[in-house]
Amino acid sequence: MDFLYRIAEEKIREAMERGELCDLKGKGKPLELDDLSHVPEELRAGYRLLKNAGMVPEEVQLSRDISSLNGLLALCGDEGEHRSLQKELSVKRLRLQSLSGSRGWDHLTSYAEYGHKIREKLEGDTSK
Repeated sequence: MDFLYRIAEEKIREAMERGELCDLKGKGKPLELDDLSHVPEELRAGYRLLKNAGMVPEEVQLSRDISSLNGLLALCGDEGEHRSLQKELSVKRLRLQSLSGSRGWDHLTSYAEYGHKIREKLEGDTSK
């Protein structure tokens, strides 16, 4: 690894001497680093690729959908529409619960203790 590090440093130094690294986009601005410490190293490139493409894990999208549906339910005045939204919300909640079970989250002690708080945070607590 030390050999590759030296080659990379040499190439960077040569590019700087030729002026190729002047006026780069984002010069003088902090780097936007992804916190992928919770992702296994062999999966990080894939996660970064999906994230940059705008893809999100299904549970994240479900949580967003649940939050949106809760907001719509709070504003809905039509009873038929309310029932339809409630049904859709139930389906999304069941799917999220199913994903939690298939990933083994529901067996974790911490999930059992704090699962409802996590759901309230993700869904937006409408009881307050």
